Amino acid sequence: MNESGPETHSMSFQIRGEAVMAALDLNELKLVYRALHAHLADAPELIDTHFLIELQRFLHALAQREGVDISDHSAWDRWLGNSDAPSCAQRTSNRRTIEPS
Repeated sequence: MNESGPETHSMSFQIRGEAVMAALDLNELKLVYRALHAHLADAPELIDTHFLIELQRFLHALAQREGVDISDHSAWDRWLGNSDAPSCAQRTSNRRTIEPS
């Protein structure tokens, strides 16, 4: 990040011990989050991964800093760039329980 917010074009990966450190494009992080979230039913083991939890926390914090009410799913989806997301009413009518393997 720089003084005006997250940088959006510099990307890299570095191994540090057992961890991989990354400098990633914000728009690409949003895309990865949307893709992972859309396919959680297909890969329920992702739900409790540190990667997805931390990615969501990071994106929530940025969105809130920009004034987005993350409890408003429509506002959250718009911020993520998900323009064709279903409404909350549609989501809850189609909701099912996903059981990890």
